[in-house]
Amino acid sequence: MGAGGVDPRPREAAGDVVTRRPDRYPRETTVYECDTVRAEGLIVPPGGGRTIKTAAQEVTFKVTGAHSAVASTFEVTVPPGFDVGAHAHSRSEELFYLIEGELDVMAFEPKVRTRDDWREWESPSGRRHVRATAGTMILVPPGCPHAFANPTGSPARMLLQAAPPPDHERYFEELLELLNSGGEIDQSAVERLRIRYDIEQLTPLRHIRPQAVPAPAVPASAASQEAAR
Repeated sequence: MGAGGVDPRPREAAGDVVTRRPDRYPRETTVYECDTVRAEGLIVPPGGGRTIKTAAQEVTFKVTGAHSAVASTFEVTVPPGFDVGAHAHSRSEELFYLIEGELDVMAFEPKVRTRDDWREWESPSGRRHVRATAGTMILVPPGCPHAFANPTGSPARMLLQAAPPPDHERYFEELLELLNSGGEIDQSAVERLRIRYDIEQLTPLRHIRPQAVPAPAVPASAASQEAAR
């Protein structure tokens, strides 16, 4: 200390890298000194977020890589007849929570990865796909084959978290653009897209649109009466 108890050594500016001597730490240690950051949370109201919609899927971006360094969060509406196809990620982890409706789901390594219908798969321990209802949660670790499909006549709605961000955000943007092009799904284009985003396609992505219910026939007598009015 100098005169008056003042330390004559210059203080390090916030953010400076300071190398401590061994006499102060067990070994030389680099310490980063910085100002305290006041973090702010994110509140997304009902209906909030950016939505991308096609006939095959509707995705709302709730939390993105701009808000979280851990995971992207989406609300996904799965229409009747949509089958995402079995697939796996080498490095991504996903969490699904079914909010509304019903889905066929699976998350296991099958005895044989057949290329047609994952609903025929069975794990070595005897597990098969299940019908998930509202409140069901599915955790998918890296490398685990998984799939979901909507075999019902009503849309299903789920929350999806995908880590790390922002890979799934970019994937959804490109996938929905592809699905919005009209006509039959281009399976080779889907597979090329998924390869770019750490998705190994195991069975095809499908969307079998429900047939429109024809209007009931009007009896001839009723039709004549209506025409006479």
